[in-house]
This record gives sequence, structure tokens and C-alpha cells, in this order.
Amino acid sequence: MSTAVLEKPKTTNLRDVLTGILPPFTMPFDRHGEIVFSAIKEQVNFAIEKGVNGIVVGGSTGEGHTLGADEFTRVMHASHDALGGRKPLIVGLIVNSTREAIERMRALRDLNIGALQITPVHYLFKPSAENTVEHFRAIYEETGIPILIYNVIPWNYLSVELMLRVMREVPGVVGMKQSSGDLKSVSDLMGSVAPGNVVLSGIDALLYPSFALGAHGAISALTAALPATCVKLWKAVQAKDHDTALDIHNKLNKLWNVLRHDNLPACVKYIQHRQGLGLFYPRAPMDDVSDEQKKVIDQALKSLDI
Repeated sequence: MSTAVLEKPKTTNLRDVLTGILPPFTMPFDRHGEIVFSAIKEQVNFAIEKGVNGIVVGGSTGEGHTLGADEFTRVMHASHDALGGRKPLIVGLIVNSTREAIERMRALRDLNIGALQITPVHYLFKPSAENTVEHFRAIYEETGIPILIYNVIPWNYLSVELMLRVMREVPGVVGMKQSSGDLKSVSDLMGSVAPGNVVLSGIDALLYPSFALGAHGAISALTAALPATCVKLWKAVQAKDHDTALDIHNKLNKLWNVLRHDNLPACVKYIQHRQGLGLFYPRAPMDDVSDEQKKVIDQALKSLDI
């Protein structure tokens, strides 16, 4: 493992790379839980055609936590090839040790990666604040790739103070995705984050107020399910067209209220299918979308012209 202290990444402006609608790729599993690699480019093209600013592969909606090391490598290479440099690739790391994170990234050294989205470790036990800082430092020193903290783990939910500390002490940690419905923390971060750092929202029910507070974009289930609608919402807020933004917010919230969180990836895949993509499934033992769920989702989609 490298011990050199790297300077803050000197990419173009990171807010240009990590701003706007950055949907999480949904993993195209067949009914047997096998990845349908031929479907990756179709989904990438679908998102890009809707005007997104980048794509996250290996996040929660993408069931990245279910991927073995070899699958992870193959999926990242296939997604990188499908993107073809058209938009930034953000690699999601949902692993339980510094060692595993570094090992997975060593297999991607030949890829052009815009950023890493990394969860704090998430199995039962919780490291100290000091070791949390060192976890992110070690990954950055090994990879040199800008890092977003994916703050979503309920029993290891990082405080605003700790996230700001990580960014101060590890210049390669350039921002965070704030999830779990915590809009106040988005507000607090916007008031304290250093210039050049990035605050992204992962709060599906509150995308509009997050954008209105100044969040630099979103990575969330709805951005994958309805990328065109979320791009329209983002642009409306940037244009200060709050009447349009509020109307979109209300329609998205109606949909969000009928989506079951426990099988959210399956619901997102169904909504994508309603827009012309192939129909894929969650990896066992997660539940597929029931017929009853399909009915209420279809009803909510009517107001969104889907």
C-alpha cells in the first residue's frame, strides 16, 4: 500500500465532473441471478440520451453489495466500455475492509474513472473516527481517484463534523452523497463545505428541496428510474423555475410513496422496463416486483406521462 501523501486531484473542475443527475446503474440480472452483460450498453445509452451527467456503477440501487470480486471487475470494465468516455464513470465500493476496497480497485487500474463512491464499513462493528479517516486516506493514496463518501449506513452514519474532517484531512475526498432522508445535514453541509467540494443528495423524496438548498446534484433510485424527469427537475431549479420544480417534485413524490424500499432495485428495473428497457430481476433472495406493486406503480407513472 502506498504511503505517499497525494495532492488534491487536479482534474478539470470536479464540480463539473460530479454535478447534476448521476443515476446509479441497475444490475441486469436474469432470473437465475446471472449478469446479462449484453444489456449494459442499452441501459448506459438510455441514461445518456436522457441528459444525465454521469453514471454510478456498483451502488445500492445497482446491488453492488451482491457482486463478487470477479463480477465487480467485469461489470466495471463493461460499463467503462459502454460509456466510451461520453460521461464520467463513478465506481461504487460497498465493502467491509480497507484491504478489499484496495484490492478491487487494483483490478481497474487501466480504466478512466471520474470518482469513487465509497460507503463506510457496514457489518455490525464500527471503527473510530480516526480509523474512518484512515480508511478513506488509504484508498485515496492507493488509487489517486477522487472519492465521494456515500453516507447511508444506518449503524455507521457519519456526522457532518466527521465528514468535514475527512475532507479536510484527506484532500482526495472531494465530497459526499448524503442519504437516509436527512435534509438538515444537507443544509448544514452546504453551509460548511469547503469551496470546490461536492454535496450530492441521495434523498429521493427530497430532491427538489435538496437542489433548492444548493446541493450540487443527486445520485438516487429515482434518477435511475426516471432520468429525464430528474434532469428536468434539476434544470428547473437551476433556472429558478420553482413552479415547474414543485410540480415535478409532487409527481415524483407520489411515485416514491408507492415504492417499497425493501425491493427498491426491482421496482426501479420495472420502471425502466416501462420506458423500453429489458426487464431484469433482483438477485436472490430479494423479492421481485409483485403484480400489486406493478399496478400502483403504473398508476403513479400516469401523472409523469410514462
